[in-house]
Amino acid sequence: MANVSDRKLYLGPKLRVLRRELGLNQTRMAEELGVSPSYLNHLERNQRPLTAQMLLRLADTYDIDIRDFVASTQEGTANALNEILSDALVRDIGIAKDEVLEVAENYPGVGEAIARFHRALSDLRRLPDQMEAGGGSPAPLLAPIDWLRETIARAGHHFAEIDAAAETLSAEMSDDPAVMQADLRARLKTLHNMSVQTVRADVLAGTLRHYDMHRRRLLLHERLPASGRLFALAYHLCSQEMAEAIAAQVKHAAPPDEDSRRIATIALTNYAAAALIMPYDRFRQAAEQSRYDLPLLRARFGVSGEQLAHRLTSLNRTGARGVPFFMAKLNRAGIISKRFDGEAWPFARLGGTCPRWDAHGAAPSDQVGRQMIETLDGRRFITFFQTLTVESAPDARGRPVIALGCEVKHAGRLVHADGIDVEKDAATETGPACPLCERRGCPDRALPPVTRALDLHGYERTISPFPFRRV
Repeated sequence: MANVSDRKLYLGPKLRVLRRELGLNQTRMAEELGVSPSYLNHLERNQRPLTAQMLLRLADTYDIDIRDFVASTQEGTANALNEILSDALVRDIGIAKDEVLEVAENYPGVGEAIARFHRALSDLRRLPDQMEAGGGSPAPLLAPIDWLRETIARAGHHFAEIDAAAETLSAEMSDDPAVMQADLRARLKTLHNMSVQTVRADVLAGTLRHYDMHRRRLLLHERLPASGRLFALAYHLCSQEMAEAIAAQVKHAAPPDEDSRRIATIALTNYAAAALIMPYDRFRQAAEQSRYDLPLLRARFGVSGEQLAHRLTSLNRTGARGVPFFMAKLNRAGIISKRFDGEAWPFARLGGTCPRWDAHGAAPSDQVGRQMIETLDGRRFITFFQTLTVESAPDARGRPVIALGCEVKHAGRLVHADGIDVEKDAATETGPACPLCERRGCPDRALPPVTRALDLHGYERTISPFPFRRV
C-alpha cells in the first residue's frame, strides 16, 4: 500500500463511525483533535481529504491502527467494485484495476452508488422468475438480509452502546454459565413476570422456542442444548431490558421497509444476548489469554460454536480490539448462509467461495480443522473450521460448518496456528470464486472466469477443465 502521505484519502464515513463509537459529538471530537467543528464536519462529509497529520492525531488521541483505519474500507470497496464490473453487461469495457482502486479510495460515495445500482439490477433480473412462480408482489429491490449485512459491515460488527449496556447487566450475574442460566430465569420471573418452561418436541413441532405473550411464558424445545437455552433466556431478557437501546440503533440504521426493521431488531437483540453471555472485557481477556482456544472458550462461556464465532467477529472496541476475524457459515454444498467480512475477506462477496478451501469438507465436530490459504494477490490467511452439531434438529441432512479466518500476521496470537510457519510453509492457492478467478492451471476449477475467453483445443487436454486465454 502506498504511503498515506502520497494520496488524498476521503474517509468521512469511517471517521463518523469512530466518533459515534466513542460517544462524542462533533464539537467534542474537534476540541480533542485541535481542529474546528466545521473542519471536522467537512472531513466527515468527504468535502476535505484526511491528511497524514490528521491521521497521526487520530492514532495518538484514540489509539487506532492507521493502516487498519485506511485500508479496510478501500480494499473491501475495490474488491466489490471489481466483482460488479465483471458483470457481462460491462466487462467488455475492460476497466483497469488502478481506475477501480482510485474510485474506491477517493470517491467512496460513487462506489456505494454503483453497488446499489448493481443490486437493483440483480433484483430486476430475478423479477420475471418471481412473477412466473406466482410470487405476487415483487420483493423490495434491496432484500432485507442484504441490507442487514451491509449495515452490520459498516458498523464493523460492533455496537458500542449495546455492548456497554450488556456488560453492565452481566455484572449482576454469575460468570458460571449454569448459574447464569438460573440467574436469567429468576430475573425474568421477578422483574418481568415471565416464566420459562421446557416442553416436549411434539408441542413445539418445528419451533425451538416460543414466547406466549398472553400467559407470559417462554417455551423451550426439549432438544435445545444448554447453550441454546442460555442464549434464549439472554435474548428475551435483553428484549425486555435493552429495548430502548436496541430501538435507537435500529432507528439510526434507517431500515428501508418493515421487514428490514424487524430483521435488524432481531439481529441486534441477538447481538445483545451474546454480549450479555460473553461480556466484552472479560471475553476479550479470556480470548487473548487462551490464544483464542475455541473449545476452551466454548466451555468457559457455555456457548455453541456458532455463537462463539459470531462474538469473535465483534471484538472491535476502540482501544481494546481483538483479532479481526472474518466468519462464514457454510452448508455441505459450499453455499454461504452467514458471512461477516471482518478486516479482510479473501473470497468473493457475491456468490460462493473457492473449492480449494478445506472448510467445505470440515473436520469432525470435536476437532478444529485449519488451513493456510493464499489469494491471487499474494495475501495469506489462517483459517479454522469446525462442523456444527445440530442437536435440536435430528432430521437435518446437512452438517453446517463454521469457519473463521484472519491474515497471517495475527498467527502468533492463535493457538490453533501453532506449528504453521507462515513465512516458509506452503499455502493452498485459492481464488475469490471460480467465475471471478483468473488463476491458471487450477485442477479444481468448476466454471471458467467471466473475464476471459476460453482457449479450447481438440488436440490438448489441460489439468484445468476450463483453460482460458491470457488476454
